[in-house]
Amino acid sequence: MPVAIPDVPPAVLCLSAGDATAGGGLPSDILTLASMGCHPLPVQTAIVVRDTRGIDECVALDPEMLVAQVRTVLEDIPVQAFKFGFCGSVENVAAAAEILSDYPDIPLVVEPALYTGIEHGAEDDLVAAMAELILPQTTLLVASRHEVMRLAGFDVEEDAEAGLSPEEAVERLLELGVEYILLTGGGERGPQVVNLLISEHGVVRTDAWPRLSGRYLGAGATIATAAAAALAHGMAMPEAVREAQEFAQQALRHAYLPGMGRAIPDRFFWARGKGEGSEGHE
Repeated sequence: MPVAIPDVPPAVLCLSAGDATAGGGLPSDILTLASMGCHPLPVQTAIVVRDTRGIDECVALDPEMLVAQVRTVLEDIPVQAFKFGFCGSVENVAAAAEILSDYPDIPLVVEPALYTGIEHGAEDDLVAAMAELILPQTTLLVASRHEVMRLAGFDVEEDAEAGLSPEEAVERLLELGVEYILLTGGGERGPQVVNLLISEHGVVRTDAWPRLSGRYLGAGATIATAAAAALAHGMAMPEAVREAQEFAQQALRHAYLPGMGRAIPDRFFWARGKGEGSEGHE
């Protein structure tokens, strides 16, 4: 009697840094994708030395090793989406961009993950490389107002004082080739977090969530990776973004404090018997 072969979950290839706290980076991508019914293909780009309180050091891996990891797995396993996070160096950004250009029909979700744990000048070069090489290929960029300003080449403080707005930065990034931008409001003030999904045609959807009082690791990574998962399952962009935000909101509501710093989103809130009405760390 033939053995039934189970359905294969959609595969999502993630390029991001290792993070031993699992609050962000590659471990958080794995948790989110597994929770949302996808098969993660995690490719490590860098090592982040950190705890839940902050980052001590970032060390990029060798670009040749990065290329070998990605090319080998892509020759074996078809993927339904890519998720791009922190790559650690300009060389790794360039290597990843070259690979991604071979798969223009597969959605690419980008989370800038602008870490402060590397030298300021090096981070500036990294941001410029992402804007030039990665953003023109990006299907969905998940970024805060501060991040879109930096990616657009604005000086956050000086240009804000000169009257330049995040909306102008968004317009510049769309002109670079980004298809959609989810402009997140987690770093703003007010009783609600307001997130805007924007395309070249304007605001596609607006979502508002109660602002939680806690401090969290990996909130942006959770939204971005959840969006990649939803796209891998075949959802249209507006629905995928809504699904991703709902998942992230639940994960943040049920976040826990494993250490002495920030709380970590519970990406498996549904598996621990936590219903809609139960209380988590806020």
